[in-house]
Amino acid sequence: MKNFLLFIFLFSSLSCSSQTQPEVQLSEVASEKILIVYLSRTKNTKAVAEMIYEKVGGRLVSLELETPYPEDYAAIVAQVAQENETGILPPLKTKINLTQYEVVFLGFPTWGMQLPPPMKTFLSENDLSGKTVIPFNTNAGYGIGSSFDKVEELCPDSKILEGYSTKGGIERDGTLFVMEGTKEVEVKKEVNDWLSSLGF
Repeated sequence: MKNFLLFIFLFSSLSCSSQTQPEVQLSEVASEKILIVYLSRTKNTKAVAEMIYEKVGGRLVSLELETPYPEDYAAIVAQVAQENETGILPPLKTKINLTQYEVVFLGFPTWGMQLPPPMKTFLSENDLSGKTVIPFNTNAGYGIGSSFDKVEELCPDSKILEGYSTKGGIERDGTLFVMEGTKEVEVKKEVNDWLSSLGF
């Protein structure tokens, strides 16, 4: 009986230890293996992407469409609403070879309380399996909506880490770029604290 219990104890110990192998620390990931991809209309998300880049390095890439969205706010809202309703994915001009990257930051604004269609295109066209994916977001004050959930849905075989979100401009009201002055200082501190909490 003692031998049997000893066997159970040893087996349990081995099982637990195999499941809790230490993971690679993000601080140990080489800069050339980090990609920061972002979509930015009023440059607020771009500003946050640049703050991340300052802290972790890597490669910074802006998503560009084959056919850019209209400048008029009402027109882009109507187009994005139609794309969300029909599931249309706008073609991207930006093409990235993701093979060398282990960590991928995804930055985007909240559009219609959802993940913007161009980011859906990017995630549908690129396989991020086995990579660490970290979302970040700017919004008009209504939060992330379903955007982070959509990232998880489109990256089922990726390790998704805790994202970051902050209030940006409110284009509807004519408030565009806001990441300057005290707002820039405040967001930079939040971004640095968030990245440190993730292990960078």
